Amino acid sequence: MKGTEGIRKPVSPRHAWAAELAGTFFMVAWGLSAVVVTMSDFSPVPRMVPDYRLRLLLTGVLFASGGTAIVYSPLGQRSGGHLNPAVSLAFWLLGKMGGRDLALYSAAQFLGGLAGAALVKILWGGWAASVNLGVTSPAPWVPPPAAAGVEFLITWSLLWVILYFVSHPALHRWTGFAAGAWVAFLVFAEAPVTGTSLNPARSLGPAVVADAYRNLWVYFAGPLGGAAAAAVFWKPVASAMSRPLPCAKLFHTDRYPCHHPRCHFAGRQPPADGSPRKEEPSK
Repeated sequence: MKGTEGIRKPVSPRHAWAAELAGTFFMVAWGLSAVVVTMSDFSPVPRMVPDYRLRLLLTGVLFASGGTAIVYSPLGQRSGGHLNPAVSLAFWLLGKMGGRDLALYSAAQFLGGLAGAALVKILWGGWAASVNLGVTSPAPWVPPPAAAGVEFLITWSLLWVILYFVSHPALHRWTGFAAGAWVAFLVFAEAPVTGTSLNPARSLGPAVVADAYRNLWVYFAGPLGGAAAAAVFWKPVASAMSRPLPCAKLFHTDRYPCHHPRCHFAGRQPPADGSPRKEEPSK
């Protein structure tokens, strides 16, 4: 019909949920493989890079790069590239996701994390077992409640990075890179304390596959609490800055219009190449 050429239908919610499952699967499989390769005694990397802190930095960069790549991939463009129930929780609390989306995104993320951890166990065998499949656990000198508090703070900081970049039009397309860089730094600086989970799905997957549930609650209470607090405190800050969140996606393109409610980009997504779209003249 005339006047409808070039108009794309929003991505089906089912496709978005499937994208979150696949994206979390690839992120966890890649990230845990990075842990195995850089930390396993069977790997040549510890001999090539004997400094533990340098290997932590390498691990963080590799782990974060996987998540960043998925955010900008067709999977991330379809769903928004959350890959983390804590991120989805924050967007839901801020009114940018529906309750059904929150539930099904989270279910998809947990299933993806389980499948990713299972694949790592199959692929790496004894190498993966030597690092306990990358299970997150507090350092022996850190009481579990303190570890939950640390996870609360680092997840709060990650969500603020995400929300700040998403809410600024000039920075929105860089959200995935900013979040990835911050995660890489947190792994380098904080992993010796709690393992730097930031993500219940990332922690649940290897815990179930390795049958290692000790202190798993830390990696639910901390990240989910930190994300909720970030959302609550973001509201007055965003109001003061006049920077409302445009949507629950970390990256937008015309290729995959958004299915989320009250999407600021609906029908006018920024181009895939990141170039600014010309504003229509006001009437």
